Amino acid sequence: MLKQTKLLKRFYSLRTLAATFLLVGLIGSAVAVHADQYDEQINALNAQNGASRKVVNDLAAQAGTYQEAIGVLQAQINGLQAELNANVARQTDLQAQIVAKQAEVDKQKAYLGEDIRMMYIDGQLTTIEELATSKDLSDYVDKESYRTSVQNKIDATIKQIAALQAKLQKQKSELDVLVNSQKQQNEQLANAKYQQDQLLAYNEGQQAAFNQQIKSNNGKIAELRRQQLAANARFIGGPAGSGATCGGGYPAKWCNIPMDSVLDTWGMYNRECVSYTAFRVAASGRYMPGWGWASRGNANQWDDNARAAGIPVDGNPRPGDVAISNSGFYGHAMYVEAVNGNTITVSQYNAALDGRYSVATINKGSLVFIHF
Repeated sequence: MLKQTKLLKRFYSLRTLAATFLLVGLIGSAVAVHADQYDEQINALNAQNGASRKVVNDLAAQAGTYQEAIGVLQAQINGLQAELNANVARQTDLQAQIVAKQAEVDKQKAYLGEDIRMMYIDGQLTTIEELATSKDLSDYVDKESYRTSVQNKIDATIKQIAALQAKLQKQKSELDVLVNSQKQQNEQLANAKYQQDQLLAYNEGQQAAFNQQIKSNNGKIAELRRQQLAANARFIGGPAGSGATCGGGYPAKWCNIPMDSVLDTWGMYNRECVSYTAFRVAASGRYMPGWGWASRGNANQWDDNARAAGIPVDGNPRPGDVAISNSGFYGHAMYVEAVNGNTITVSQYNAALDGRYSVATINKGSLVFIHF
């Protein structure tokens, strides 16, 4: 817990202040490398990934629009193609009818030609000759009626043929226009679908490129965290129990000097609760962000920092979690050693505002737990 007299202590004497600056200067390069440098790179890559994911989501939504449009166009193409196929079949059938009617016309013309030829032969006789060759007047009248009947039949047949040909030709012409129009519509729809296909392919290519960038960035982040953990391990003297340590394995170089006289690897004052819990997280091999460099990392800021970094936070404790109490001006951070129902055993520094190590068994109450 940070004490309210911190600022007074920092200005207690010029000698202490100078010593503090000297010591910070000695470890400054290591701190910059171990915290700021890695965190800044990791945060930059995470920010880039966040922006890339937003672009991918926007592209995915846009791709859905393209796919919907393609589906509509394909349905229109299929429907129009079915109509076109039916009309082409009608064209073929109509053409067959025209050919059949033409054959019938040719046959009727042959019959008419024979009738006309016979009428021509009969027509070579004069009226006197026809009367003379006829049995009687009635026979002559019958022949004349027959010629008139044939003539009328010729006229009627010619008119029927002309009307039928005109009707068939009109139907064919109308159908030809319709078929050509449908072919043009189909071509336009096919072209529109092709354009949508191209847009979708380009969209999917962009999505793949951004996803590849995210994957590459994740690989870089993993490598940076590995390097940071290795650097932290070297800087703090490895995990608890290695080298000179104080309670909880906290490095002697931080606990055997005055409280709040230096900043640790994560930018927090030594012998504070947050410095100890940050050390325990890093010493366990997990990634510990340098939260202290932005605001000295007060305990009551940690749960919000964790949520912002995508680290799970809830009310269910597990060994290895950091327990956060948000009560008081600064809050308090503790390292969870064991869990027994609603009771937890924690190790901590500065619980009594004395910068010392202690262990306690408490009720989880309203604490929140950060699952690093």
